[in-house]
Amino acid sequence: MPLSNTILLFVGLAVLILGGELLVRGASRIALRLKMSPLVVGITIVAFGTSAPELLISIQAAIAGSPDITMGNVIGSNICNIALVLGITSLIAPIPVNSDTIKIDWPMTMGCSLLLYFLVQEGYVDDYEGLGFVLLLALYLFFIIRRSRKNHINPEDLGLEIETPKSPATRKNIIKDGSLILIGGAGLYFGSDWFVNSAKDLALFMGISERIVGITVVALGTSLPELVTSVVAAFKKETDMALGNLMGSNIFNILSILGITSLISEIQVSEIILNSDIIWMLGITLLILPFMAINKIVDRYEGLILLGIYIYYTINVIS
Repeated sequence: MPLSNTILLFVGLAVLILGGELLVRGASRIALRLKMSPLVVGITIVAFGTSAPELLISIQAAIAGSPDITMGNVIGSNICNIALVLGITSLIAPIPVNSDTIKIDWPMTMGCSLLLYFLVQEGYVDDYEGLGFVLLLALYLFFIIRRSRKNHINPEDLGLEIETPKSPATRKNIIKDGSLILIGGAGLYFGSDWFVNSAKDLALFMGISERIVGITVVALGTSLPELVTSVVAAFKKETDMALGNLMGSNIFNILSILGITSLISEIQVSEIILNSDIIWMLGITLLILPFMAINKIVDRYEGLILLGIYIYYTINVIS
């Protein structure tokens, strides 16, 4: 693989992440200037914005005829979030588990994972199923907002950083924030294009399948923001919402990324992803239930187990 393609892979990822950040900043500032609730802004705009890199990569890959990168990205990211990110984070600082995580977040995560498993038995995700995912996402967001308001939860309590603008909603400020959205959107588009094309070139050059690239390189790359955020929170001993946030990310990956992508282009699901990778995702999601339920904490020993599973899975995929 030429050096230029390798550089473009990392540049594309960096532009993707930066584009998502600018999009979130511009959109959330405009929404707050227009007096939208910070909680609603956090759960909708910020959550969608942070998932934008994965979404654009999946759409680009599906349109380019690389469905294994699309599915590998989602399945690999979900495995990465629980096994790698949660594993490393709990090695740094044990993660407390609240009752809502066990009663609500985990069942939702497992339910979405099982729904995906049964729907892809036919070998694809079509636009009707995608629409169903999007409708479920809308219900999930409504439920989260309602629950948060009932429990008087602020965006910060959910691990969502909302930058409240100090200046009023003047035309100049709206244009300024709107330019951030445009720049961020351009960054997402071009970054995802560079990243997906470079990932395909990597698979071709190394003689490996696009599934392997999707589950390893692409999934790890798109999970880097969650990993960095969780590690920083662990060093600060601010891990109260870490587990719920990671599960929320997995729910978003299935409902929003696969839902929206399949509305644009039908996603073919290869047999090995169906019979291996999704089973791994289900197994790892099931495994963390006893970890959470027994002592209401994910400790360092359990984190080491999760990290070991991720390493074993990755080696198994590559080999």
